[in-house]
This record gives sequence, C-alpha cells and structure tokens, in this order.
Amino acid sequence: MVDISLAPLQADDREQFISDNQEAFLYGATQEFGMRDDHFEEDGQIISRETIERSIDGGEAYRIVLDDQKVGGAVVKIEEDHGELELLFVSPQAHSKGIGYAAWCEIERMYPEVKVWGLVTPYFETRNIHFYVNRCGFHIVEFFNSHHPDPNEPDAGGEGDEGADGMFRFEKVMQR
Repeated sequence: MVDISLAPLQADDREQFISDNQEAFLYGATQEFGMRDDHFEEDGQIISRETIERSIDGGEAYRIVLDDQKVGGAVVKIEEDHGELELLFVSPQAHSKGIGYAAWCEIERMYPEVKVWGLVTPYFETRNIHFYVNRCGFHIVEFFNSHHPDPNEPDAGGEGDEGADGMFRFEKVMQR
C-alpha cells in the first residue's frame, strides 16, 4: 500500500483545500458529462464553497500527504460510534495510485471507536461508487432523488433542488 499521511488542515491552507476539492469534483463531473454538465451547486462548481466550508467547520479536516506533497483531502464527522465521511478527494493528477484507498485505511485506523461509517456521493461519480463499494467495503443503502429526498438536506426535493437529486447513501459496518 502507498505510504501516505493525514495531516490536520491548517488555517493557512483552507483556501487551497477548498480549491483542490472543487477541482477534484469538477474533474469527475466533466469526465462523465463533459462541459455541458448541469449539476452545479454554484457557478461553475459541482460542489459549492458553502458545502465544503460547512463540512470543514462541522468535522475534522485532513490533508492527504504523499512524499511531502498535498495530494488530496478528507473531512470526517464523528458522533460517538458513528462516523460520516463528509469529503474525500484526491487530486486528478494523482488518481489510480492507491492514494484514496490508503487514506481511507488511515481514517479507519484513526477512529477505531466507529462502528458504522456513512457517506453520500452523486450517482454520476461512477469512479467513487466503484471505489467505495469494491475497494472500501461500503454498501449502497439508499438512493436520494425527487421521489425520496434526503431528510438531512435543507429543502431537499424542493423546487429547483438538483443538488440533492441522484445521491447514493453508503454505509460500512465495521467488523472488529
């Protein structure tokens, strides 16, 4: 396995973290849809600054570091024995090197008290779906859409709310 580390996000790196996260999500969407994508949360971005900031402020944010280079990031939110993977991204230039999987393994190691992990990812992120199901051992447990809105999203399923439409909910029950 590739040798990465997770370093707590520093205040002076917050802007770059947000930018890197948006770049990674935009890359996935344009790979799927090209530049005709209509899944933007804000002008030109698949994931809004507000969404990223809310995740950072509500959880523990880390930089994924490989050979002294920041190659991605993650945000987790822990509540007793339940963990939520709010964000996990790897720079598109560093894809397919095992970095995401190594980061996920490190997160599991860092939080042994978590019995159930959860996360949500868009239906079009087939690379993510493969990664979470086939590499990390998650199971799809729910599909949020206009007929079944996410109860945790404000105004989910409301008029003009494409952001919550087409999201898979995953869970992983830890076997320790």
